[in-house]
Amino acid sequence: MHKKLFCFGFGYTAKAFAACLAGEGWRIIGTTRSQEKADAMRASGVAPVVWRGDALDKGALEDVTAILISTPPSEAGCPALLSAQDAIAAKRDNLKWIGYLSTNGVYGDHGGAWVNEASALNGQSARARQRIAGEEAWEEFCRRHKLPLTIFRLPGIYGPGRSVLDTVRAGMAKRINKQGQVFNRMHIDDIAANLASSLASSLAASLCTPADHGVYNFADDEPAPPQDVVAYACQLLGAEPPPLIAIEDAALSDMAMSFYTDNKRVSNQRMKSALGMVLKYPTYREGLSAILKEEAPCP
Repeated sequence: MHKKLFCFGFGYTAKAFAACLAGEGWRIIGTTRSQEKADAMRASGVAPVVWRGDALDKGALEDVTAILISTPPSEAGCPALLSAQDAIAAKRDNLKWIGYLSTNGVYGDHGGAWVNEASALNGQSARARQRIAGEEAWEEFCRRHKLPLTIFRLPGIYGPGRSVLDTVRAGMAKRINKQGQVFNRMHIDDIAANLASSLASSLAASLCTPADHGVYNFADDEPAPPQDVVAYACQLLGAEPPPLIAIEDAALSDMAMSFYTDNKRVSNQRMKSALGMVLKYPTYREGLSAILKEEAPCP
């Protein structure tokens, strides 16, 4: 069997996923809008495809076994589906896994209650509605063409070079208090490992019986108030925590304020039971501590 992964979008998560598959015989293809980024991808061993949302040639998916979609949808829909549905349908006999990266923002506000994959999708923001529409469009397309789709609803992603540690160092951290507000997060390494586990399970199942596809929440074990995460990062860095301020006094942008509109605790039990995953970083404490240790210069 060919082991060839095509990534629509090659950002932070796709790069980590590709790195997780290194050494397992996978050939990786990733899209980019920039020739400069294409050159960097090629230098790192990833075959680049310069793609700006135009129709994808069927030849780009030759011998492709798996597809990862991380391109965000717009009002028009998912750009990957809009531009590549004919090419994907033409190669459906080769495809063993299609992973669509969504967000747990589709659940919207549940008043701090726990949500799982069967919970109502209450997302009200434009971004959440576009994600819901994106999920539905991919589900309809894959049902029609009998393609193996798995949807992953991701929380806040953090990791090296992209964490509250960087925000604290830059002097831009705020400790904002909204009573009862919590968020789930997930370290990039745990996200990549879970995606790899899903891919491996799908390939193994396809050799005998159809894989059990569906929807998975990705999340850590501890939904936590954002001000606690900032305080812990400051503790690790030996920095004075910024003052705690009420959300009404935080002067947040509309975009930043929208993240505080939804309040929920995301269950990761299906992820653990179905994929057999044990999180390397079950809470932000382990994750941030590991990032800081990784950054430390060797003695």
